[in-house]
Amino acid sequence: MDKKVRNARVEDVERIMDIVAQARQIMRDNGNMLQWTNGYPQQETILQDIEKENAYVVEEDQKVVAYFAFIFGEEPTYKNIYEGEWIDDTQKYYTIHRIASTPESKGVIECMLEYCFSKTKNIRIDTHRDNSIMHHLMKKNGFAYCGIIYLENGDERLAYQKILK
Repeated sequence: MDKKVRNARVEDVERIMDIVAQARQIMRDNGNMLQWTNGYPQQETILQDIEKENAYVVEEDQKVVAYFAFIFGEEPTYKNIYEGEWIDDTQKYYTIHRIASTPESKGVIECMLEYCFSKTKNIRIDTHRDNSIMHHLMKKNGFAYCGIIYLENGDERLAYQKILK
């Protein structure tokens, strides 16, 4: 199966929201009951990602099977990290947010990361403590656990970073 990453477009939003709902269900089925609650991420968030050119989809055989936001620049919630530290806190970095894929999609995160690391050598990502799937994928793909960050609403997230040499 041939996968490729491309910029998301407004006409993808309905499919993206369907994928987000499927990803939320995967979380629930795996014991992650507290991440992506109250309808997050809303369609408005996805549309803002698209408008800012931070929205990407993974296509497999020309069908959208995954979504993610890939954002350059300082993430405000990453200024303070607790019970650890960033691998490097001086270099510019990108952040990956809102990763979502269909249950039947395999190898999507590797496709995303290959694309992202073709654009930068320094990526940060965070996820909920209960998101065992994402923790496994971060470790499997060489990300180092760095510590705890807090979202603007006060929710805790576990933070990871990977820097290519």
